[in-house]
Amino acid sequence: MSDKTKYVMVIPDGASDEPHPALGGRSPLEAARTPNMDRIAREGMLGLARNVPNRFNPASDVATLSLLGYDPEVYYTGRAPLEAAAMGIPLGPDDWAIRCNINTILEGRMTDFTAGHITSEEGRPIMEALQAELGSSKYEFHAGVSYRNLMIYRGSPGEAPFDDTTHTTPPHDVPDQLASDHLPKGKGSELLRNLMARGSKIVAEHPVSLTRNAHNPANSIWLWGQGRKPSLKPFVEIHGIKGAMIAAVDLVRGVAQLAGWARIDVPGATGYLDTDYAAKGQYGIKALDDFDFVCVHIEAPDEASHEGRPEAKVEALERIDEAIVGPLLEAVARYPKWRALVTPDHSTLIRTRAHDRAPVPWAMCGTGIAASGLTYNEKAARDAGVELLDPGFRLMERFLA
Repeated sequence: MSDKTKYVMVIPDGASDEPHPALGGRSPLEAARTPNMDRIAREGMLGLARNVPNRFNPASDVATLSLLGYDPEVYYTGRAPLEAAAMGIPLGPDDWAIRCNINTILEGRMTDFTAGHITSEEGRPIMEALQAELGSSKYEFHAGVSYRNLMIYRGSPGEAPFDDTTHTTPPHDVPDQLASDHLPKGKGSELLRNLMARGSKIVAEHPVSLTRNAHNPANSIWLWGQGRKPSLKPFVEIHGIKGAMIAAVDLVRGVAQLAGWARIDVPGATGYLDTDYAAKGQYGIKALDDFDFVCVHIEAPDEASHEGRPEAKVEALERIDEAIVGPLLEAVARYPKWRALVTPDHSTLIRTRAHDRAPVPWAMCGTGIAASGLTYNEKAARDAGVELLDPGFRLMERFLA
């Protein structure tokens, strides 16, 4: 075995929460049986981090940059360009990437930002229809994974279709709210609203949409998360460490790829509650043979909160602990020098079904880290007496120190 330190990080997306009546006044992390996460906290240190600076919306784009050690104030340009990187869509200096959700709006309300978790196979012909009818030298529509798709605006030198006044709203942050209250505002908003109106009519009338469940019809598109191409200094140049990312969502894959990390795709990984947890864990273990730093991201807890399902969130956390954290911890601990870290990116509340900017609990253990004797949850992290990491991008420095 190499004498280099091996690092593993597990990101249970949106795991941090607040006490919930359905869980006996406990948070999902408190209610879930997570012996392996608890072991990391007990045998190591525990604390809180604020991964999203106050001027940003609490979301995985900014938070993932922070978790990989990049200051969002310096590197963040928007959500969609991170996903474009993962999808292999090149962006020029004058181009803009914009997220294009396929979703469900009923009686004017955002009832399902996933359109019933439309499959990629269903979504692709819908996106192809948008490209056929709305696509041009300026506008490109690209199919992604499930409801997560992109529109690309091809700009010209000197052109500024959007700027800092352009405001778009993540649809997952407005469940059951009037969609009209959250339409784009500021520069370029008329362009975006017009495309949304025209595109939604195409989606609603598409043959795929007409055959879907009436409770979750694919009947609209939502444009948001606009941004231009970012530039990240490679992680290996900063830290001298080769990283590999295992994730099922393009956003996280994109951040990792821009940082120069390898991307490892896992069969059966869905970015939803039905993901193959065990396969993610096993692929993570195998990646330790070739990489110094292996990160596994799991979207399931976040999805459970967006659906307002406390029991599903608890189950997801328990499966992550058993099938991913436990096996990875056992594998990395075989190396002469090692460290393990578990941390959500942001909080996602079951009560509101939306992201929240509350600090998230992190725990790390391994070579050179003293034991705290604590368990892993939000309350224990608040009581641990460790200084709040704000900004949160400093957590990576602490982990690698």
